[in-house]
Amino acid sequence: MTGASGNVGGEIMRQMLGQGLSVRAADVDLAGLHSRFGPGPELVLFDFAKPETHVTTLDSIKRVFLLRPPHISNVKRYLFPFIDAAKFAGVEHIVFLSLIGIEQNQRVPHYKVEQYLRSSGIAYTFLRASFFMQNLSGVHRAEIRDRDEIYVPVGNGKTSFIDVRDIAAVAVKTLTETGHESQAYELTGPEALDYYQVADILSNILGRKITYRNPSVSAFVWKSLLQSTPLSLTLIMSYLYTQTKRGMSEKVTGTVKEILGRHPGSLEEFVKKSRQKWIK
Repeated sequence: MTGASGNVGGEIMRQMLGQGLSVRAADVDLAGLHSRFGPGPELVLFDFAKPETHVTTLDSIKRVFLLRPPHISNVKRYLFPFIDAAKFAGVEHIVFLSLIGIEQNQRVPHYKVEQYLRSSGIAYTFLRASFFMQNLSGVHRAEIRDRDEIYVPVGNGKTSFIDVRDIAAVAVKTLTETGHESQAYELTGPEALDYYQVADILSNILGRKITYRNPSVSAFVWKSLLQSTPLSLTLIMSYLYTQTKRGMSEKVTGTVKEILGRHPGSLEEFVKKSRQKWIK
């Protein structure tokens, strides 16, 4: 699997290892993988930009979890060759982490990857996930912890936040069971919330006022660049937030329950469990 050092990939690893399943974790930061997962699982050096690492990564592998690294926007140059290598190596099924609402957002890199996988001849499953709850404890952690604010240009747009642990559980199912081929699963949490409601949940659980600032897109871009966020990532984030403002991420589905046999976790549950992340 790719992306083992990230939120979703790392959680997939944790769940698969916890179930005694065999998995090969591939990432550019091999030392980081060893530090995170220890000596037990099979860990290999992998870089989308280095085709020579694709061969070792894919040797004797039949199923692949594919994640696009946030910094890679040119998927034709970096991800398409990996998909070609997977087909050549005999990979039978690729599970790709995509985005909810992708059909109406053809400008994002995920759409191009989906289209290429459809044409590749390899069986695929698309996990079209809504925004991660873990973004609040990751990307937005410092602004919430240190400045008591959430700073994204979404207006009153609602988001059906999903816990990464639920995405990972669905991914494990699709990687280890049959019957998920040629499917596109829209994965959401149990409710759609605007960021004013998110701020209220954080405020109630943390015991201090968290404010949603609702900046303009230009103000968000400027601040992101001042914080050394790469321009390509800043533009993609701005586009996604603009689409969220227009309703891209407000859809709530029952897919997680259908696949896992249980309801997905709520944002309130997540904030309670992650409370220490935002303590000053």
